[in-house]
Amino acid sequence: MTSPYSSRIIKAGALLGDTKTLLSHWDVACSVSDNIQRIHRENLFGKASRSRVEDILTIFRQRYLREPSVTNALVTLTRARLPGDVLDRLLYFHAARSDQLVHDTVTEILVPLYERGVVEIPPALLQSQLSELLANANSRPWSAVTLLRATQSLLATLRDFGVLQGAVNKKIAPAFLPITAFTYIAFYLKQHQPSGAKLLELPDWKLFFLTREAVEKSLLEAHQQGLLEYHVAGSTTRLTFPVSTLEEFADVITQRASHAA
Repeated sequence: MTSPYSSRIIKAGALLGDTKTLLSHWDVACSVSDNIQRIHRENLFGKASRSRVEDILTIFRQRYLREPSVTNALVTLTRARLPGDVLDRLLYFHAARSDQLVHDTVTEILVPLYERGVVEIPPALLQSQLSELLANANSRPWSAVTLLRATQSLLATLRDFGVLQGAVNKKIAPAFLPITAFTYIAFYLKQHQPSGAKLLELPDWKLFFLTREAVEKSLLEAHQQGLLEYHVAGSTTRLTFPVSTLEEFADVITQRASHAA
């Protein structure tokens, strides 16, 4: 049985600065290969070694280039200079969805700990929980060195993404998802799960430590702000948006941000 988990996080990290640089220079009118060649040619990352640039581009492809609609929407949002906490949440969301290890570290390890009242996450605790996660997935055991490095990388990555906080001693950060970021994620998820009722139950919300009740509260807030329409009548749930594509919704968000500025 193939394990769903990879140790590639060791070479990745959050890469927030590099990702924003790439997105701000991305030409949506060109192909992925043309963009990549231009990035190499223009030496976008300055003094970074060739192998490091390849690592960055590999992770960038994995996280943000698999769906053209996501790439285009993120380019629009990056160039609109949205508040950092909004864009960072969206980059985290797509990064976690593209890497099962990151996703499950949050949803299967951190969320249950948080629900039990545990917020301090020392490396030894995460390493132990990570080893158990791998075992439960029938994954081939990782070496002690790989497990340690993956643990350290996960702690640093989740800190940079705002899931954890603390320079040395990490703890789970207070849950925070701006309403514009929430609505973008709801739009994206609805494209994959058309049922409004089932959308409320998706495990992806656990990436932000949101309960079903918290998701519904945010949907109502987004409805009040005119970002979407959310209605519940008995067992019927209706969730609709003012536009039909993710790229169009990115424009809605940027227009709202410009009016608020």
